[in-house]
Amino acid sequence: MTAEVIIIGGGASGAFASIISARMGRKVILFEKNERIGRKLRITGKGRCNLTNNCTNDELMNNIPVNPRFLYSAFSAFSPQDTMDFFESLGVPLKTERGRRVFPISDNANDIADALEKEMKKCGVKIIHETVKHILTDDNVCTGVITSSGKEYNAQSILIATGGKSYPLTGSTGDGYRMAEELGHTVTNIYPSLVPLVIREKYCSEMMGLSLRNVNLKLFDREKCIFSEQGEMLFTHFGMSGPLVLSASSHIRDMQSGRYRISIDLKPALSEQQLDKRIQRDFAENQNRDFINAIRNLLPAKMIPVAVRLSGIPADKKANSITKEERHKFAELIKNFTFNIENFRPVEEAIITSGGIPVREINPKTMESRLVSGLFFAGEVIDVDAYTGGFNLQIAFSTAYSAGINM
Repeated sequence: MTAEVIIIGGGASGAFASIISARMGRKVILFEKNERIGRKLRITGKGRCNLTNNCTNDELMNNIPVNPRFLYSAFSAFSPQDTMDFFESLGVPLKTERGRRVFPISDNANDIADALEKEMKKCGVKIIHETVKHILTDDNVCTGVITSSGKEYNAQSILIATGGKSYPLTGSTGDGYRMAEELGHTVTNIYPSLVPLVIREKYCSEMMGLSLRNVNLKLFDREKCIFSEQGEMLFTHFGMSGPLVLSASSHIRDMQSGRYRISIDLKPALSEQQLDKRIQRDFAENQNRDFINAIRNLLPAKMIPVAVRLSGIPADKKANSITKEERHKFAELIKNFTFNIENFRPVEEAIITSGGIPVREINPKTMESRLVSGLFFAGEVIDVDAYTGGFNLQIAFSTAYSAGINM
């Protein structure tokens, strides 16, 4: 079978690129090994699909810690506003929530994936549910692909949009990296990003299920602060998760046990002096109570036993007997609750994988390989990634658009 364009992968970037390319009048075949298009897309944002961020291109660039300049042309060609206009034109009404995150009004990720699939069929994209094993070339020019059943399909342009290695049950098993390497591309080290963190201190499990809001989290690489942000986080049986922790994880480049640590300011709205006055007030109101009971309005219940232990103040010491030195040490703990990072959780639990095809091997304006004519890349397979908030899906759509119009 012959087409002008073959797309490998039916996730966000592959599906979108197929629509753009078909709208340009090209005959497109898309290979997706799953039974449904957009399987990973259907579970993103806890099944709600945070499909982009309602921000400017400059703000978008500021939320991409890895190779942002490579994406400048792609974002100029297809912006977050373009993404919103596209899906609303397909009949999916959208809304903007806190942090300018954009979701379908229905809060149903299936509406996004189904809209893509419906438009693909409307545009004449042929969807084949089979695995591509190898990309064929002749004199360093793409000529087609071979599938797992041994069938050969010919095309002038081939897009690798296979995703990374996160969520392997959705089909992201790293096939794209292997096929690119077979054609002479290199692949950077692959590691999890936007992933929960394993913490050395075992008392995290005592606070399992505790969600903290409006706290400030700092990530330190040895003595240097490399990330600081205010928001939400969650304690788990293995350590930490939640939006702040996932964003912090994307700054960890060379995971070594004990190299990185997290400091949490539980009361970022209060200065040290204001916090001290607040603690004094609580102690005055509960002067005859045990220390462990005198701070019940200051900290969440699940955190109190851990905080008391770390403070070094006996739990049954009366509030009116606590010294100024003990009080200051306790305030310091609240402003600087420190944890040592042991490791990432497995790549299977990551929202995205960091690493991939080096950007130096890809033309940033067209997403075409600089090594093989007719070979294109889009989405997570490229060595770019961003924080949580819809930014990674915007990367998928923007790179897919550039590939779609240039294939």
